[in-house]
Amino acid sequence: MKIEPQHVVSLTYDLYVNQENGEEGLVESATQEQPLTFIYGAGQMLPKFEEHLSTLSAGDQYEFRLTAEDAYGEYDNEAVASLPKEMFGTEEIPPVGSMLPLQDNQGNRLQGQVVSIAEDAVIVDLNHPMAGQALHFKGEILNVRPANEEELSHGHAHGADGHSGH
Repeated sequence: MKIEPQHVVSLTYDLYVNQENGEEGLVESATQEQPLTFIYGAGQMLPKFEEHLSTLSAGDQYEFRLTAEDAYGEYDNEAVASLPKEMFGTEEIPPVGSMLPLQDNQGNRLQGQVVSIAEDAVIVDLNHPMAGQALHFKGEILNVRPANEEELSHGHAHGADGHSGH
């Protein structure tokens, strides 16, 4: 079955990015035991990622690269925020390197990585961890099937076979 909008796609992937030494290194994988499963065309994946899969069917191998611009965007030096320590109340100040779930003024959820701790503030980088990086994907399409009504109403897939497993 060919990949089409409102179809659930399960796939494996290995994601490579350029390391500091100039070589490509593996940073993330989805395996046959733990595949990536999503509703194609539902806006969950990078648009260019889906575009590269648009002609494929179950059993097909794929390999493609996305520029930083087509992936998570260029690194934005302005996207670093200073959060007042009072914001954390009595909670412990998160350590450098930890990821914080945040919300912007429009209610959009985003992740910020703590990059340093100042005397009265926590400095957080709001760029996606892979901003500014070209992505190299390799993998295989494992399964393609029409999404069921429940999945379409929820806006996400319930696993490779359509059951949520909850």
